Order: sequence, then structure tokens, then C-alpha cells
Amino acid sequence: MEIVSKNNLTLSAKERSLILWFDEVGITDIPLVGGKNASLGEMIQQLSPQGIDVPTGFATTAYAYRYFIQSAELEPKLRKLFADLDIEDVKNLRERGKKARSLLIHTPFPVELREAIATAYQALSERYNAETDVAVRSSATAEDLPDASFAGQQETYLNVVGAEGVLAACHKCFASLFTDRAISYRHTKGFDHFSIALAVGVQKMVRSDLATSGVMFSIDTETGFKDAALITAAYGLGENVVQGAVNPDEYYVFKPTLKAGFCPIINKKLGSKELKMVYDDGSKFTKNVSVSTADRGKFAITDEEILQLARWASLIEDHYSQVHGIYTPMDIEWAKDGITNQLFVVQARPETVQSQKTGNVLRTYRLLGQEDKRTKGQNSSVPPSPQPLITGRAIGEAISQGKAHLILDVHRIDQFQAGEVLVTERTDPDWEPIMKRASAIVTNSGGRTCHAAIIARELGVPAIVGCGNATDILKNGQEVTISCAEGEEGKVYAGLLPFEVQEVPLENLPRTRTQILMNVGNPQEALSLSAIPNDGVGLARTEFIIANQIQIHPMALIHYDLLKDEFVKAKIADITALYDDKPQYFVDKLAQGIGRIAAAFYPKPVIVRTSDFKSNEYANLLGGQQFEPHEENPMLGWRGAARYYDQGYREAFALECHAIKRVREEMGLTNVIPMIPFCRTPDEGRLVLAEMAKNDLKQGVNDLQVYVMCELPNNVIMAEEFADVFDGFSIGSNDLTQLTLGIDRDSALVARLFDERSQGVKQMVKMAIQAAKKHNRKIGICGQAPSDYPEFAQFLVEQGIDSISLNPDSVLKTMLEVAKVEQQTQG
Repeated sequence: MEIVSKNNLTLSAKERSLILWFDEVGITDIPLVGGKNASLGEMIQQLSPQGIDVPTGFATTAYAYRYFIQSAELEPKLRKLFADLDIEDVKNLRERGKKARSLLIHTPFPVELREAIATAYQALSERYNAETDVAVRSSATAEDLPDASFAGQQETYLNVVGAEGVLAACHKCFASLFTDRAISYRHTKGFDHFSIALAVGVQKMVRSDLATSGVMFSIDTETGFKDAALITAAYGLGENVVQGAVNPDEYYVFKPTLKAGFCPIINKKLGSKELKMVYDDGSKFTKNVSVSTADRGKFAITDEEILQLARWASLIEDHYSQVHGIYTPMDIEWAKDGITNQLFVVQARPETVQSQKTGNVLRTYRLLGQEDKRTKGQNSSVPPSPQPLITGRAIGEAISQGKAHLILDVHRIDQFQAGEVLVTERTDPDWEPIMKRASAIVTNSGGRTCHAAIIARELGVPAIVGCGNATDILKNGQEVTISCAEGEEGKVYAGLLPFEVQEVPLENLPRTRTQILMNVGNPQEALSLSAIPNDGVGLARTEFIIANQIQIHPMALIHYDLLKDEFVKAKIADITALYDDKPQYFVDKLAQGIGRIAAAFYPKPVIVRTSDFKSNEYANLLGGQQFEPHEENPMLGWRGAARYYDQGYREAFALECHAIKRVREEMGLTNVIPMIPFCRTPDEGRLVLAEMAKNDLKQGVNDLQVYVMCELPNNVIMAEEFADVFDGFSIGSNDLTQLTLGIDRDSALVARLFDERSQGVKQMVKMAIQAAKKHNRKIGICGQAPSDYPEFAQFLVEQGIDSISLNPDSVLKTMLEVAKVEQQTQG
């Protein structure tokens, strides 16, 4: 029997070792040292040369565990104990688990195993420092497989010091193979309790108690979007992020342009980060302490650290995909050492939910009666959306409902009934026996990489985490609807709201000559929407980003010191607390919003319309009253292009240009095509292009194209002159209809006369298409008409329009209609 092995081993000697060092094992050694340890060894051997830092250590082997079980003749006793196991009976499960753990804990380790662990720890201490601090982690031989995560099923101990401490922690890890949640999970997944062995990893600690740590995924965890890395970060040791004890910061990075050398951070979201886990000098290994208000109010890591972690996530994903011979997205834990300021990867395992899904069916959930007004025309009367009781981070994209059941103590989970909505502070693996019976899960704390989120995804149960006060607001027995289908923000509504589920098979969809684009406003929905078959984005509305995510009038940020309303000034100060340079807040938020949409559809074109609020809508933004005039008819007033070169808005338009420039040049998302709205004359178009050029957005440089909205009769009448100024057109059928027919589309008195199919409007559209074609300019449409009226879509195809941009819920229906028309036209 090998006690400590540090040389190249023959297979038989390796298999019979009690201890193996990380740098002598690889991913093929999962049966010997478990998933965690095999992966650490793989990274140390294969990825350290590429610059990824992984703390070293050693593993007790599966052979060591089996030697322990066999030498003490424990298997017959355990088999007898599990003979009448019933995992659906929480009391039975709890009783069996407790007895099994007690049996292992009260059985001493064989002398050889004790000596092997102590000797290896001594060698590790000689490499670092006497009595070095280590993490002791369980690593089962069936964990971290591509189709089963076993996340947190067994125990982990941090800041373990001294040989006796390491031995005690290893012993407790062995026993944790029989935690209630591990027994339940193995049974559910069909694993035999006795075919699985437990290895233990003993790894040098990273002093993230003095810095930060977190979890990252090389895939978007909710939508399965493959090109984004999601990184979470909080202060202190990483267990709080994994367990969901804190709401961490979240960052998204776009991998394709990152690999090309750009800096594409497409989203940054500040978490509350209220607690941090640090070393404890007392009898316990660690303790939680409060984070200062100042630290909570800023991001836990720098942009450069975000990008470095994302590069590592990409390298790790690429390596494991090559090893497995199949695309393998990864779930990675990282930590920053507060003494050296060095970043480390401390664990990596395959992501087990999105990677197992097939892409053959598109399933979408939608609350009924909550259509955006844009989907049915501006003049429709849509009932107001109900206000959510609480919000948090959405996990998954489904909608579910049921009666809320508040449980704050894990010892009361036997009271939970199948189909109820579990509401609690947070979950850990002890909650898993009931999580699979829940219709949905709602927690006060946790981010999108916490335990509740990981297990909910794996179970296919919608969850909303990090709500803050769910256990105060929701009442036992209250009927609620859980919606994760409205973007990143999950919402809990009172009552059982009606919703629908649509399933569309994606196989054999027709390809059309006419490009089918999509209208996108909310960047939070972009990654999900990109899964719908499309040719890009025909209209990305910056107004949504400005109104919902920025909320502040740009001139109020530029002239912050001159604001007269002290209440407004204080509110702006609160929203922009991270920024001394207030206008930079506008640029950052707008760039991230546009960048996220552009990344979701990259490299397909994404046409971004610069802001097109009317003066009364601008005035509603924070600080807007001071900078906006009162107009009798804002619809035809100071809007669109007319603002951009005007002294009253020129500085604000510069911020929009800076954001677009950053997306294209710093993020590398050159698929963004800016589009100018409500441009009354070709000369006005030239003034706007000159204003853009002053802000380093020069038409033709870095392949920059600039489009114009074709929404005024003059855009059609002078289309050939506009074609000399701009690179393409997009017909806005709503404004073009109202201005052709002389109708205020917001007036209920004449709403019945508003019809894009009227002969005059169709004649305008026909003329615009002909002029664009004559001058070899792209022309599309981004109005609602083709979605609502198949005959209008047919008319557009017959005229030879290049593209039709639709609201997401109309894309597939119209695609089929267009394909049919094209077939008839060709026939």
C-alpha cells in the first residue's frame, strides 16, 4: 500500500494509494479522487501554463475511503440501516441519515490512513508555512459529472489548521457522504449508495477573507446563452455566495470579443453584500461579520479583474470542451488573496442544467393581459399591469403559482406539501428533499449562483432569490404567481394570474429571402430573445434603457451642480452614488444596455435608434422639468434629430454618441448601426452626422453605417436626397401613417381611422422602397403593421423590402407568412 505518493506512478500503484497530490491526477481520475480533486489536478497540470492560478494540495483517494469502510466492516451495517429507507418520508430519511453519519464518525481511521494524511499535510506546510491553513472539501466519485452536479451534497471546512484539525475534518467529510440531502439526491438520480466512494481534497487556503470571492459560469445560467460569462462577487470567503447568504454583485462579459482583445463588460449589477465570512480565532474555523456601508455601496472587484476572470472562464471552458469532445460549459469558484492581491480558481465543474437541454423546442411563458402598448399600437387601451408584491433575481424563465408556505427552520420541512411555493430566508442542501416538491421557490437572500438557484435550475423549478423581505411580505397560504418570464427581475404577484405556455418546434423552419429582424427594448430580455430564429435587431429602443435603467435626464447629470430642485438633486445623488463624474453614469448604463442587446445577437446587425422621447416624456425623467419646454403638440415638436444639434440638447446627444462609440470600439460590437429618428430634411441629417463626427462617431470609419427612420412624408418625398446622406432606411409605419393621414394616434376620437393598410400609406411605403432600391440602400420596416396584418406583410414582400422587424411574439408567425408569400411570388 502506498502511503504518500509524489512520483510518477504505475496505474496499479496509483489506484492503491491512500493519498495523491493534485499535480499527479487529471480529469480521467474521477474514480480515484472524485470530481473536484480530479478537476483541480487537471487545471494545475494543463491550465497553469496558460496563466490560470490554482492553489495546490492533495487528496485522500476513493481507495482510502473503501479501505476505511472495509477494515471496520461498515458496509453490512449501512446496508441494514438503508433496507427500509423512504426518502419521501422526511422523518425516516432524517433518522437513517443521522445513524449512518454517527456510525462513520465513531469509527476511528485506520492507522495507515491517519499517517498518510498527517504526512501529506506536513509536506504542504513545509511548502508554505508551519500549520498552514487549508480548505478541506468532500469530493464524491460521482460528483461534478456533466449531467449531475451534487452541488454542496457533502461538507466543506475552511481555515482548518494543524494535522489533528485536518484529520478531524477529513473524518467529518467521510461521514457527510450520508447527509440527508446526499442520500436523497443519489436516490433521485439513480446512484447506488455503495458504488460511490468519497475522496477529500486538502487545498491551501486563499486569503479571500481579506478580499473577495465568488462563482462564475461560462454560460448564462438562465437562458443558456453560450457567449456570455456570468461572474458573481462578494467580500470574504466564498461560502456565503455558494450558500446564498449574501446577494453578490453580478457581471456579464461577452466572450467572443473578449477573446479578440476587447473589453466587453455588458452588464454590472451591484449586490447588497451585507455579510462577509472571515477567519475566526476562537473554537470555530470561520465567522460572519457585517460589511461596512461604504464597501457595500461599491463593486467588489475592478473591471480588469472582471475581464481576467472572464478570460479564465473561457480558457477553462475551451479546455474541458476539448477534453470531453463536446461543448462543456463550466461552473467555477474563484477567490482573491487579500495579502498578495492575486486571483485564483479554487474549483471548476461542468454546468449541469443548460448543457443538458436540447435546442429543438422554444418554450416561452407569458402572463396574459400584460401586452406592452407597443405591440398593439400606441393608441390601444391596455389594462395596467398588476404591481408585484416583491421582486428579486429570476431563476429560469418559467411562470408558476401556488400557495405560499413560509418555513424558516429546516427542521420543519416535513410540514411542506407538494405544489406549494417554498418561501424562506435561504436554502442549503438540507432543504433539497422538499425543493423538488415545490411549484416555485422564493428566498430573501442569495444571487444567481447560490445553492437555491443551482438546485432550482436543475429541478426545473422557477425561483426568485435575493428578494430581501419575502418572508415579511408573503403570508402562509396566500395564493401567488411567480413570474421569471419578464427578464432578469423575477416578480411575485398576488393571486393566480392567467398565463400561457407556447412551445414552438425549431426544426424545419423556412429560411426567407426577406430578413426577419426583431424589435427589442429591454436589454434584460435580449439573451433570451436571441434564441428565437432571427436575422438581427431592426429596432433597439434606447428610450427603454434611459427610462427604466438610467431614469435621469442627461442634462441634469451634465449640469448637476445647477439643479434647483433639492429633492431631485438628492435623489440623483443617491442613484449615482458610485460616480463623481455624473455624466459618466449615463454613458456606462446606456453602453451596457446597448452592449447587451448587441452581444445577444452578434454578429447579426443591431440597429439602435438614438433617443426619441418627446419633450413631455423627457420632462418626466428625473431633473427633466428644468431642461424641457412646454409644448402644445410635442408629437410634432422638439424631438428626434432636431434636438441633437440644438444648444439645449447637444451635450446630452454627445453622451449617447460616447455610449455607442464605447460599444463599438471598446466592446468590439461593431454590429451596432445607429439610426436617427424624426429627421425632417437631408440638411438636418447632415447636421446630425457632423455632430456625431465631433464625438468621434464618423460615418464610414470602422465600418460605421448610420441609418435614418423613414417616418415623415418628407422622408419619402425626398428619399433620394436622404439616400445621399444615410446608409439605410427603416420605415416607422406608426408615425408615417399618422402623418400621412393627419391623425393623432393618441386620440380616441379618430383612432378608428388609423390604418396602415390605407392606400395612401401603402403608396408612401412603395415609393420609399423604390427610392432606396434605386440608390442601393437597405430598407426595412420596424412598425407593428406586418405583425398585425398578414396582407400588409404580403404587400411589403411583393415590393421587395429587405427586412421586416417584428415584436418577438410575432416573429415565427410572420416568418411562416413571409415564406408562403415568397413561394407564391416566385411561383
